[in-house]
Amino acid sequence: MQRRTRIAAVTAALLITAGAAGSATASGQGPRQHHRHEAAALTGTAKLYRSAGDDITFSFDAQLAAKDTRTPTKATGTFRFRHYLHGEGAWARAKVDCLITGGKVAVVSGVITDSNLPGAKGARVGVTVHDLGRHDRLGYSWAATQDMGPRDLPKCVSSAPFEKVRQGTGDFHVVPWQPAL
Repeated sequence: MQRRTRIAAVTAALLITAGAAGSATASGQGPRQHHRHEAAALTGTAKLYRSAGDDITFSFDAQLAAKDTRTPTKATGTFRFRHYLHGEGAWARAKVDCLITGGKVAVVSGVITDSNLPGAKGARVGVTVHDLGRHDRLGYSWAATQDMGPRDLPKCVSSAPFEKVRQGTGDFHVVPWQPAL
C-alpha cells in the first residue's frame, strides 16, 4: 500500500509539473533539422534514468518562428510526458505557451490539454532540457515550485536540468535563440 501511494504521489507531482511534457507530438524520429523560419526550437524524445525501472518519457516538438523572435510567448507546438512503474502511472500532453533557448539549453512551458490524471488539465508546467548529444539532461518545474500551485506557474519557468536521461535515449535537439539585443 505504501509503495502504491508513493507511485501515485510521484506520478501526480511529475504530471502536474511535467504537464509540460503534455501534448508533445513524439515522433521518435530523432531531432528535426533547424529551418530558417525558426528562431528557436526544442525537439526529440528521451527516457529518464531511474534505478527502480520507472518508465519516464519526455517528448517535445516546440518552435518559435523567426517572425516572433522577440516574443518567446508566441512559441507553438506540444510536448508529452508519461511516468509508469509496474503498469501503474499516468501521462499528459501540453500545448506550448513559451520557449526560450540559450546555447544548448531550452526552457519550455505549456498548459496540459489532455491527461489521464484527474485535475491535471489546465495546469501549466515547465521543463528544462540540456542538449548534450546522447547524454542529455532534463529538469521540471515541480522540482522547485512545491509551494506554488500548478495554475500559478508563470510561463517559461522550470528548474535546472538535474535528471539524467537513460543511456542511448537522449535525442533532444535545441536550436539556440539568438534575438537581436
